Amino acid sequence: MLIVRAIIVATLISSVAAGPWGQICAGNPMNKARGCDGYGCGYYAAPRKDGRRKHLGVDVICRDGSTVYAPFSGMIERRINPHGGSSVIDNGVQLRGSGFCVQMFYIRPVKYRGRINKGQTIGEMMPMQRVYPGITSHVHVQKCNRFNVTRYL
Repeated sequence: MLIVRAIIVATLISSVAAGPWGQICAGNPMNKARGCDGYGCGYYAAPRKDGRRKHLGVDVICRDGSTVYAPFSGMIERRINPHGGSSVIDNGVQLRGSGFCVQMFYIRPVKYRGRINKGQTIGEMMPMQRVYPGITSHVHVQKCNRFNVTRYL
């Protein structure tokens, strides 16, 4: 009985230390965020070039063509087009579950509706380098209410 309790406690501690979300992109197990490059910065609230807007999400580094995973279990609710259909990378999904609602941009989803489990493949990183040569390719992740997602990564 003591061994079972020790295993349960160790599991709980490792779950808390790892944070609530799983890996988002193949090749980036720690969900490292994009820093700054010639196109701007990938952290939450980074200023945009026009000076009037702020970045409303976090850019998780992801190489073009990499597999993208669900950060938590829930439902894929719908397709998202962050640029209104004007770009070859203008695609993504809205996920809801585990107390979260997020939008993930610049991915080619495997589906636009349905149940998804944490860690399950939800799509592929689109060819960002074709649109923004030299940018740090990334999956843009933002909460539906536009609050900061950084602590969940």
